[in-house]
Amino acid sequence: EKKDKYRVEAMPPLEGYIMADGNTAGALGAIYGGFQFCGWYPITPATSLAESLNIFAPTLRQDPESGKNNFAIVQAEDELASIGMAVGAGWAGLRSMTSTSGPGISLMTEYMSLAYFAEVPVVVWDVQRVGPSTGLPTRTGQGDLLLDYYLGHGDTRHIVIIPSTVNECFEFGWRAFDIAEKYQTPVIVLSDLDLGMNIWMTKEFQYPDEPIERGKVLWEEDLEKFKGDWGRYLDVDGDGIPYRTLMGNTHEKAAYFARGTGHDEFGNYSEDPDVWRQNLDRIKLKLENSREHLPKPVFHMQDGAKIGLIGMGSTEPAILEAQDKLLELGIATDYMRIRALPTSKEVLEFIKSHERNYVIELNQDGQLRQILTTDYCEEISPMFSLAYIDGLPMTANYIIQAVSEKEDI
Repeated sequence: EKKDKYRVEAMPPLEGYIMADGNTAGALGAIYGGFQFCGWYPITPATSLAESLNIFAPTLRQDPESGKNNFAIVQAEDELASIGMAVGAGWAGLRSMTSTSGPGISLMTEYMSLAYFAEVPVVVWDVQRVGPSTGLPTRTGQGDLLLDYYLGHGDTRHIVIIPSTVNECFEFGWRAFDIAEKYQTPVIVLSDLDLGMNIWMTKEFQYPDEPIERGKVLWEEDLEKFKGDWGRYLDVDGDGIPYRTLMGNTHEKAAYFARGTGHDEFGNYSEDPDVWRQNLDRIKLKLENSREHLPKPVFHMQDGAKIGLIGMGSTEPAILEAQDKLLELGIATDYMRIRALPTSKEVLEFIKSHERNYVIELNQDGQLRQILTTDYCEEISPMFSLAYIDGLPMTANYIIQAVSEKEDI
């Protein structure tokens, strides 16, 4: 019991705000999104995300009647095992996830390629640090974007969602499961050390009010009504997304092979060139269709701006500060924060509406700019990279100086 008379009271302007880090927020978001399985291996700066699951899940994911846990968290022997477990759990129908950083992502490549082609939903948190190799484990960066987007051999692309705030870490924690199950594909949540491990002031988290999206799942009664033969990779609705069955379905038609090899609509092995091409085209179609259903970009506009600033993730505070300072120097800018790949139509519209665009990111090679110029190579106005990496968070001074030099101010 407190003996003295002193108390720390919240100031009125701060009511409704809390202090939290992105990893804790992401774990809570996953729990409120119905997470059921996490296979993970410790790595800085992602370890505290899985540890937060261990802290909160026993209270928040426990059956109130039986007292039994509605989840499993397994610390695996390495990243290969952790992603293998997560993909297997996703195939079985659990809301499944793992958390890691760049070196772990490198090890997960083959399983992610399997999940992409076999169409297994799974969520992977990549809390970025500075690479390559061991790099700077306790410094922040955005150098995994290209790796994550194209992770896997062959023609592979993944849905990547990119939070910028602690509140978005919470939101994307549950939303990632909905996206993964709707499109039956891996979803990567791309955070970084600055956002994931540092403490930020943020608005209180809001309980998700949207119903859980399990996607196209067939049970016994659905298969009874299904016209014709059901095939696991059969595109019934023309949107590229097939129907799936989950473990526990006892209907005689429910079983199928989840193949990483070439397969036809019914999961049978096939090396037929037409079947192979049609299958890849169908998978690509559902990815293209996802563009307009992923988190849309956020805009901060100024009157009369002909210059666009483009960023992602935790660089936002520096970009917003730089925007204000540049305006004082007579440079009006519009700022767009990209929150998902593949990008939506609003991204192209923003790029085309400006005479010049500067892409601001924490990596050496301008990875976001590379993706944008690849996607929109025939349609975009001039786009310049303002990429740099030294292990520290982005600063407004760097942006101000770089833009001023380009604009001859």
